[in-house]
Amino acid sequence: MSRPDLRAMFRTNSRDVQATDVFANRNEEWAAVLRSLATVVEFRRGPTFDPEDMQRPRRNVLVFYGVGGIGKSTLSRQIAERLADPQAGPQRWAPVDPGLGRILPVRVDLSRQAGVSFETVMLAVRLAVVELGRPMPAFDLAFLRYWEHRHPGEPLEEYLRRHTFLNRLSRDGRLNGQMESALADLTQAIEVPGTLGSLAGQGLRATIRALRERRRSARALAGCRRLPDLLEAEPDHETLSYYAHLLAWDLAQLPEDKTATPVILLDTFEDVGDRVHRDYERLIQRMAWLMPGALFVITGRNRLQWDDARMEGQLDWAGPQAWPQLTPGAQADPRQYRVGYLSPSDSEDYLRRRLILGNRPLMDEAVRDTLIRHSRGLPLYLDMAVMRFLDLHERTGQAPDMSEFDHEFPALVARVFRDLTADERNVLRAVSLLDSFSIELATAAAGLDRDAAALQLADRPFVDVAHGAPWPYHLHDLVRTAVRDTDTTSDDRWSAGDWRRAAQRAFDALGQEFARHGDEPSRRILLGCLRQGLRLARDHDLELGWLADAAFAYVRDFVWEPVEVGPGAEPDGPAAALAETLAAIAQRQRQHRSRTAERLRTVLDAGLLPPELWELPAYFLAECQRDLGNLAESMDGMRQVADQGGRLAPDANRGLLHLARRRGHFPDALATAERLGTDGKRERAIGETLWTQGEIPLACAAFARGRDLALERGQRGEAALCQAYLAFAAAFQDRARALEQIAQADHMLNGTTARFAELQVANARLLSDCGYASDLPEHAARVVESAERNGLSSCVAYARFALCFHASINGATDLLHHARAQLRESVNGEEFAYLLEISYLMNGEAPPDGLPRARWIDGLETTRARWVGLVAERRAELSSFPGE
Repeated sequence: MSRPDLRAMFRTNSRDVQATDVFANRNEEWAAVLRSLATVVEFRRGPTFDPEDMQRPRRNVLVFYGVGGIGKSTLSRQIAERLADPQAGPQRWAPVDPGLGRILPVRVDLSRQAGVSFETVMLAVRLAVVELGRPMPAFDLAFLRYWEHRHPGEPLEEYLRRHTFLNRLSRDGRLNGQMESALADLTQAIEVPGTLGSLAGQGLRATIRALRERRRSARALAGCRRLPDLLEAEPDHETLSYYAHLLAWDLAQLPEDKTATPVILLDTFEDVGDRVHRDYERLIQRMAWLMPGALFVITGRNRLQWDDARMEGQLDWAGPQAWPQLTPGAQADPRQYRVGYLSPSDSEDYLRRRLILGNRPLMDEAVRDTLIRHSRGLPLYLDMAVMRFLDLHERTGQAPDMSEFDHEFPALVARVFRDLTADERNVLRAVSLLDSFSIELATAAAGLDRDAAALQLADRPFVDVAHGAPWPYHLHDLVRTAVRDTDTTSDDRWSAGDWRRAAQRAFDALGQEFARHGDEPSRRILLGCLRQGLRLARDHDLELGWLADAAFAYVRDFVWEPVEVGPGAEPDGPAAALAETLAAIAQRQRQHRSRTAERLRTVLDAGLLPPELWELPAYFLAECQRDLGNLAESMDGMRQVADQGGRLAPDANRGLLHLARRRGHFPDALATAERLGTDGKRERAIGETLWTQGEIPLACAAFARGRDLALERGQRGEAALCQAYLAFAAAFQDRARALEQIAQADHMLNGTTARFAELQVANARLLSDCGYASDLPEHAARVVESAERNGLSSCVAYARFALCFHASINGATDLLHHARAQLRESVNGEEFAYLLEISYLMNGEAPPDGLPRARWIDGLETTRARWVGLVAERRAELSSFPGE
């Protein structure tokens, strides 16, 4: 049955609004409880179970931890209620297997406001066991000694009656009766007259002596070999914690049909200790260790650190050997679970049922969708949003507009901050500036000289971990946004200057991370530094510094992962201009070159980039102009970049070579290529020139050398581009080899964004199918369409040229005439005229008058002979092809 939401009820005067305290169905968590319970029961019933075995690892602790307000306490209450009553709890929860026997749940709230001591915890567990109707003689005797010493003259029954929490569990004095019975049986057995208060002095000494001598009269307890020592020990809280062993021993002596499995639920565990003083936590852990036949279900904000060997000394049992299923990555239950955020469907269910008016949700669908989107699964946000919605609804008499919820709540910050130390709060603020972080990066950004606070923060439930990433930690998005945007009321809040200094520290730390990885950083490191560094510099108006080196390192390879740094205003500073430049360069692989050219021209016109970065947009604008067929503008831009002699001068010289090749000036292109060097991609430039001469073997060899050199230098994008060209060139001559090279190119391009290289491989497929595929014209048309969509004029021309090659091989006069007509559309003055000229040379025909003629490296006739030979080779290959 749903509970009323009292907070909501007292915020409205309406009698028609029904407010319900909704519990999201934590089906996965309940399933973990059932699996854990089955594991503990199976172990307790096993032939090797021995409660006195202190060396065996413990597997009886199930942990649910998560950020405040996510519903851990509600989950703990629902579990306890369901275990006590099969009809309680969410209806979708699976039933408890009756074969598990009797279950004795007891739930204790360890929050500071509850004021629960360890003594209360022990009494609560013992009161739960009262239900079995049997004395627990070993525990009861020891506890009575403790009680007499710690509460002289105070009857236990009276104490239980006054204690609100324990009174609910006391079962009308049955505990007192069981303890009296245990003491009476013992005093009668060892013939020491006494009453409830006689377990002291002579009575105590006689009892211990009888137990040590294993007298027949005391044989019922003589098997508990640690009982005499515990009776002799000083009866304080430390000793009391060891009494858990006695209770476990007592339970193990009962026949299976008379015993039960205690399930001890400990909520708000974060209040047990502050991770510096672990005295209370040590007592709780000792209790869990000494009761291996009980299941402990612990809920709190932080994961347990019992699996950390460094806790040795602070805790009695620490490390993975002691608690193998509390370690990260453990698969078997019971183990540690971070209580996940709500799914969109659970969030929808929560909001629909929370506020009801006339049997309908008070919130309409649009508002619910907005809240679910903003909450990112955080129940605390949804709870605050419900209260805000109700307040606005009461104030205006109608449902508030969605715009009222387009913000985060400052109270989120207060809830997150309240458990953190001052240093942890500073680290949290610092890392809220970052998409992801490492411990070292967090410490540097916070301006601390020790990692302790960053380590503690990384263990908090609102910090997610991506193992294996360069910076493995990141904040939950909503927490990050709330800390960064709404931290305006906390006593130690940061000023604008504090935020800028933290941004500068984080920026400098990223620069050190980039520098640490040398001239050839991994792509993940490079991109992470770029994205985070650009955003920090843009949002906080920082000088570019190391970002210039990182930007040139990014364009050195041809992989083109996105570098978007999030929404911002129009570029109004160097960092924003650099971010727009890199975003435009990368996105040109996914948009028409004219759009990229427009964006880069805007950056250049704004004049915001420092002189050493001017060449970056200038060079890629010239590239776009070339791809769009604007040769004059492209040549002018390339010359300006080359004349400046900057970092992209080798690329600009190669760009000029490329333009010369497009115009058919091949001797000039080859001479320039020979002078380029590896930075200018010499081998690829030579191969690009040689294939046009029909020198296919030499071109393939050049492309292969370029690929291998790029791989040696870790330039994955350049290597993939050389491989794409190699597949393209090989497809003119050796079909079997070409298919192998195409497959390798596909493999090397996997995971990259290099549209030109992808289209070059598509053209390689066309060439390899020339003469074979009857539907090649349709395939060529699709490649042309895709290339035009991206503004890649050279890929359009190559696809049309492939159709000419196909028609020549098959001697298809009409198709050749049609293909040449299409190729002529790509000819723009001298540009690509050489391709149309080759379409005549390969057929032994004279090019038409008026067509600009190329300057061939080895002369016209030698070039004609090579292309005629390539057509003849493919025809000969076809004649021996099966089925032809």
